[in-house]
Amino acid sequence: MDFKIARRVVPENVPPLSPQLHPVLDRIYRCRNVHSVEDLDYTLAHLHRFSLLSGMAAAVDLLAHALRQQLRVLVIGDFDADGATSSALAVRALRQFGFQHVDFLVPNRFEFGYGLTPEIVAAAATYDPQLIITVDNGIASIDGVKAAQQQGIKVLVTDHHLPGAVLPEADAIVNPNFPGDAFPSKSLAGVGTIFYVMLAFRTFLREADYFSQNHIAEPNLAELLDLVALGTVADVVPLDRNNRVMVAQGLARIRAGKCCAGIAAIIKVAGRQRDRLVAADLAFAVGPRLNAAGRIEDMAIGIECLLCDDGQRALELAATLDDLNRSRKDIEADMKQQALQIIDRMQLGEDAELPVGLCLYDPSWHQGVIGIVASRIKEKLHRPVIAFADAGTDAKSGMPVIKGSARSIPGIHIRDVLDAVATQHPGVLQKFGGHAMAAGMSILQKDFTAFSQAFNDEVDRKLDRNDLHHVVYSDGELSEADINLEFARQLRLAGPWGQGFAEPLFDGKFDVVDRRVIGERHLKFVLQMPGAKKRVEALAFFVNDITWLQNAKKIHLAYTLDINEYNGVQSVQFIIKHARAVT
Repeated sequence: MDFKIARRVVPENVPPLSPQLHPVLDRIYRCRNVHSVEDLDYTLAHLHRFSLLSGMAAAVDLLAHALRQQLRVLVIGDFDADGATSSALAVRALRQFGFQHVDFLVPNRFEFGYGLTPEIVAAAATYDPQLIITVDNGIASIDGVKAAQQQGIKVLVTDHHLPGAVLPEADAIVNPNFPGDAFPSKSLAGVGTIFYVMLAFRTFLREADYFSQNHIAEPNLAELLDLVALGTVADVVPLDRNNRVMVAQGLARIRAGKCCAGIAAIIKVAGRQRDRLVAADLAFAVGPRLNAAGRIEDMAIGIECLLCDDGQRALELAATLDDLNRSRKDIEADMKQQALQIIDRMQLGEDAELPVGLCLYDPSWHQGVIGIVASRIKEKLHRPVIAFADAGTDAKSGMPVIKGSARSIPGIHIRDVLDAVATQHPGVLQKFGGHAMAAGMSILQKDFTAFSQAFNDEVDRKLDRNDLHHVVYSDGELSEADINLEFARQLRLAGPWGQGFAEPLFDGKFDVVDRRVIGERHLKFVLQMPGAKKRVEALAFFVNDITWLQNAKKIHLAYTLDINEYNGVQSVQFIIKHARAVT
C-alpha cells in the first residue's frame, strides 16, 4: 500500500514547554497536545477522582453488603487481555479486602459468545453465586442480567464499552461512557474501570475503620497497576493523561520487579527485558500471548497465570500461552492468505472495484483469529474491514450463524456504522457492540451478502474519499547530531506511547550503503544521510515484497529511533515502519 507523509505541526497556542527538554522532544510533546510540563507529571495524585463516575455509590453499597454477608462472588470477564487483567485485578482486590468466596468465570467464545448471556448465567450456576460482577462487559447484557436476577443473583456491571439505547437493569452500573456520566476520561479500559471501583470501595472501608477493626492490612492497590497497564495498552484505548498516569505507574512497577509472577513470566517467555520494558512491549509481546488463550483455547489459562503467585507455576502457564500464540500466528498466516485470495477474486473484472467497506468470510476460518485478520487487511488496504467465521446455529431459527470482527480507519466510527445498518435494515444484525475503531457482531449466514452491501453503502455514505489514502504522520527529520544513543534512550522512556499518544515517528531520505535479507521476510540496511558521515543500521520487519527495496539506491523512510543491544553493546538503529524507493 502506498502512503503519503504529513508532518505534524505544533499548535500556535502552545509555547515551548521547558528549556530542560531536548528541543525535538519538546516539539513532539506539543504536537500531542501537551500544554505544560505539569501535563507530564504521571504521579498518582493526578488521577481523576472516582467519585465522578456515576453509579459508584450504588456499586460501593452493593460490595459493602456482599462483604458484610460474605456473599459468594463470581467475576465474569471478557476473553481478551483487558478482560483477563480486569478479572485478575477484581479477584485479587476482593480477596485482599476480606471476601472469602471469590471466583471467576470467563465465557469460552466458542460456546457462549461475548458478555453476560443467559447461557453463561446458566453455566455460572455451578458456582452458586449470590453476586456477579462483570468486568469489561455487561453494558449490553440485557437478557443476561435479567436471567441472573430471576435466579436471585445481584449484578454489578463494570464496563467501558459504548451503551446501546436500552440498558441492563443491573443493581449497579459503573461505566465512564454511561449516558450523562461526568467522569472526564471516556477512554478508561475495562481494567481501569474495575480499578476505580476498587479504589472507591477501599476508601469506603477505610472511612468505616474496617481494616483496623478486622485486623486486615489495608491493601496497597498501586500493586495492581501492572495489571492496569497491561490491560489498558493491550486494549488499544487512547492514552489520555489519566490512562498515561496508570500505564506509567504500572510500567515503573514492572521495571522495578514489583509486578505479579504471571506478568514477569510472560515477559520472560517473550524474550523481553523486564527492567527496560516499555508500553510497546506490552502491546506487541505480552498482550498477544495473553490474548492467544482466549483466541485459541480458553482465557482461563491467562487469568490463572495472572493470579499465580508461584514463579515456577507462572512460567509453566506462560509457556502454554507462548505455545498458543505460535499456533495463533500459524492460523493467522493461513487465513490472511485466504483473505487476500478472496480480495483478488473481487477485482477480476475490468471495472471491478473493492468495496470501501469490506466484508470477508470463509467457512474454514477460526473464530478467535478473525479480528487479527481484519486488522491486517485494514492495514494493507486502508479501509474498514469485517472478517466473519462460522459460529454455530441460531437457537430460535436453527439457521447457521456467523460472527464478525470489524476494524476501522480514522474518520469512520465503526459502531455508529453498525448502528445505522441495524436501523435501516431491521433484523439483519442479530447483535453488535464495540468502539469507534473496533466492533463485533453476529448475523445469519444467509444474510452475509445483504449485510455486506448495507455495510458498504453506509461506509460509502459516511466516508470522505480522502480517508482512503493512508497518511503517515511524521515528527519531521532528525539531524545527524540527533541520531545518537542518548536521545534514543530519552525517547524510549518519554512515553508511555500508544494509541492517541503516538510513538515519535521520523522521516527522511537516505542513501543505501548496504542491505541484506534476514530470515525470509526481514531486511537489514546500512544507511547514510546525504552529505553526512554517520552511518546507521535500519531494520524492516515482515516485508512481503522486497524486490524494489533490494534494488533501491536511495529510500525515503518513516522510522522510529531505537536501541540495538548485542553482546552487551548498545547502538542506535532505525525501525522502519514505511519505506519507498526514491529515484
